[in-house]
Amino acid sequence: MQANDVRVLKGAAVPTVLVGLVVIALAAVLAGFPGALGAVIGLVVVVVFFTVGLVVVAYASRISPMMMMTAAVLSYLVKVIVLMVLLKTFETATVFEPRAFGWAAIVGTVAWTVGEMRGFMKLKMLYADPDTKVPGSDGA
Repeated sequence: MQANDVRVLKGAAVPTVLVGLVVIALAAVLAGFPGALGAVIGLVVVVVFFTVGLVVVAYASRISPMMMMTAAVLSYLVKVIVLMVLLKTFETATVFEPRAFGWAAIVGTVAWTVGEMRGFMKLKMLYADPDTKVPGSDGA
């Protein structure tokens, strides 16, 4: 991972964990230990999924833009499938509160997305190379 990628990762992970701690505390107050456990599981799922996605896309971006897009789409597909499997597996679980899991996942996703957008905006990366020579232009 490049330094820019690490800054974006930190810019998204830190607010997500902070917001997640608030959700965990709120779930603990409202639903006790099962609520707190559900919120922790939801927060862990969000942080792991988005971290893996960011690392995969960052690695693929070093190869080519086409590979980066492929990695982004495939990592999204894998995350959706894994999430469906997790939800089906825990469908009848009683050890944690499913609503706390859901709320933690939703709030964590929003916090991560906002943090990641803020991180990318602060990087001020160029989206086009200003020194690129355009084929067919003779400098005129």
